[in-house]
Amino acid sequence: MGIIETILVHEIVGTAFLTLLGCGVVANVLLSKTNGHGSDGIVIFFGWGLAVFAAVYVAYDTGGHINPAVTIALLVGPATQYADGIPITVATTLAYLFAEFVGAFLGAIICYLAYKKQYDETGDVGAILATFSTAPTVKSHGWNLVTEIVGTFVLIFVIIMFGHTPSGLGPLAVALLVVSIGASLGGPTGYAINPARDLGPRVAHALLPIRHKGDSNWSYALVPVIGPIIGSLLAALAAQVY
Repeated sequence: MGIIETILVHEIVGTAFLTLLGCGVVANVLLSKTNGHGSDGIVIFFGWGLAVFAAVYVAYDTGGHINPAVTIALLVGPATQYADGIPITVATTLAYLFAEFVGAFLGAIICYLAYKKQYDETGDVGAILATFSTAPTVKSHGWNLVTEIVGTFVLIFVIIMFGHTPSGLGPLAVALLVVSIGASLGGPTGYAINPARDLGPRVAHALLPIRHKGDSNWSYALVPVIGPIIGSLLAALAAQVY
C-alpha cells in the first residue's frame, strides 16, 4: 500500500475500535437490559482508557493518532513525520483527519448493531444519545468549551512528555492518562477530548433508525470539536517552550 492508503486503513480501523469499545462501555452501563446496566462511572472511565489502549495498537503503524487533536499537535509542533516513513504534508494531514472521523462513525454504528436489542428496550432518549456523544451536565457553552480545552491540553501535553522519556512509554501509559482525565476532568462535559470521537458517533446517531431516538443535540456539537482543537494547539505550543 502507498502512504495515503496505509493511513486510511490503519486510522479508520484504529478509530473504529476506539468508538466501538468506548461507546460500547457507555452502552453497557446506560442501556436497559444489559449485564452492566447501572454500573459505576469508574467502569466507563476504565472502559474508555482500555479502548484507547486497544485502538493505539491497532493503528500503531501510522502512529496510533486515532484523534485529530493528536494529528493537529504534531502538525503545529517541530515534528517532520506523523509516524515512521509518513511525512507531514497537506495530503497526509487530510488523510489522517478524514480517516479518524470515518473510523469514529463506523465504530459507533457497529456498537449500535452489537446492542440493537438493548437500544430497542431503552426509552430514555438522553441515555441513548450519551452512548454516542458527549453532553454537559450544566449547559454553558463558554465554560463547557473551557473544560474541553483543559482536558485536551492535559492529554496532548502529557503525551508529548511521554515521548521525552527514555522508554518512550506507550499505549498503556496513554490509556491510564485517559482514565485519569475521565476521573478528574470528565464530570462537566463527559470529556470528549477528541473531535472525531464525538462528531463521528453523533452523525451516526442522527442517521441510524434507533427506536425512541431523540434529537442529536446539534446545538452543542461544536463545543467538543472546537475545544479539543484549541486545547491541542495550546498544548503543542506550550510543550515547545517547556
